[in-house]
Amino acid sequence: MTESTEANADTLRLELHKVLTEIVHDGVGRGGGKDHLVETDAIDEAVTRILTCLGKVESKKPPVVVPKEFICKLSKTIMIEPVIIASGQTFEKKHITKWLKHNTTCPETKAVLSHLCLTPNHSINELITQWCLVNKYDRPDPQPSDEIVIEMFTGDIEPLLHRISSPSSVADQIEAAKELALQTSKFVNVCDFFVKELYDSITRLLTPLSNFGDDVDSNPELQENILTSLLNISTVEKSQKIIAENPLVIPLLTKSLRRGTDQTKTVSAATLTSLSGIDSNKIIIGNSEALKALIDLIGDSDDLSATGEAGYAVLNLCSDESENMEKAISEGLILAVLKKILAGRNVENMVSILTSISTNNQVKEKIEELGIVCDILKILRNTSCLMTGENAIEVLFKMFDGIRDTARLGILQEEELLYKTFTKLARQGSDRAARKAQEILQWMEMFAEKEKCQKMLELAALN
Repeated sequence: MTESTEANADTLRLELHKVLTEIVHDGVGRGGGKDHLVETDAIDEAVTRILTCLGKVESKKPPVVVPKEFICKLSKTIMIEPVIIASGQTFEKKHITKWLKHNTTCPETKAVLSHLCLTPNHSINELITQWCLVNKYDRPDPQPSDEIVIEMFTGDIEPLLHRISSPSSVADQIEAAKELALQTSKFVNVCDFFVKELYDSITRLLTPLSNFGDDVDSNPELQENILTSLLNISTVEKSQKIIAENPLVIPLLTKSLRRGTDQTKTVSAATLTSLSGIDSNKIIIGNSEALKALIDLIGDSDDLSATGEAGYAVLNLCSDESENMEKAISEGLILAVLKKILAGRNVENMVSILTSISTNNQVKEKIEELGIVCDILKILRNTSCLMTGENAIEVLFKMFDGIRDTARLGILQEEELLYKTFTKLARQGSDRAARKAQEILQWMEMFAEKEKCQKMLELAALN
């Protein structure tokens, strides 16, 4: 029956091709008058008849039957992302993930699962792909969606860590590192258990990065997932001291800041920000090469996320830690920050850093030497961010506070004369910014009055 249907379909396709060829090449229907109309009608009827017959024949073709091995037992449809669960059964990833959200048993065997890890079934996926090509079957593409992550049993975390530190293959190592990054991003309990209950877990997690050298550098996906796991774990405050004191952590984060991808640089900087929440950790990090690496990243990188995170890390490390502040300035923080402001890159973040160091005389001198005051005034004039406005005027306030030289105040007076920047800020800015703007306006009035009196005295002396 199938062969007969295919034969009929092929015959009709050939007939249709013949009619269309005559139209194109033989000039059928190109004359005028009644003969032209008759020929055109005949062509239309022939094409319509053939297409109608072809549709009927095609509809009689039996549908392609998908092998039952390729069908998910939950969705009853062909699998798009087949995964294996602990029972050895294969299901569509999306549907088994939803099942495991509420169950700890296999939907097929009903057995209690020993773990909830999902392993891609590459073999069955390849078989399905080949079968679809041969049978011209339209298999849907995976649809992007919010991934549902199931919290692991605590007993599953140790085997997962073992797959990362002592892998059977690079592919399995990457898969395990990715799963740990997902677990630690979603579940605080996993982060807490990882450090508190697993022996030497931080060292074992970082073993691939410390031992494999250039091999890891050539495998950014593995590196990113391991460092993301470390970042997630570092957000648990009671684990931060243990993590920072591990001899592998700070050197590996420093190496990543210098040699990693933009993503690993961003993650490493964020991890240092997290770890610097504890005062003792600020000292550890400040005494390492990490502070210099962060400053270099601010000055040299064009990636906004990486430089932004590096900026936050430096701010945290220097907050209430004067020794780190002095080290940061000596390591080139001033030039790195001013370079970014001049380039108009990550301005809000850079102005925030500048605010924290602008009481330092070296900073004030460098700002004046490079003519950055005009750039800060431009930021203050144009920003729509209240916090940036606060920080910018704070820098100016610290720069000019105590100055009794009207010539040096001239740049502020010119800004006010041209744009009314300080008047506007005094009326419309945040409370803190408005207070600073009002004080600057009072300076201008006071020094203008002083200058006026001085001129009157000079005139009186001449007379």
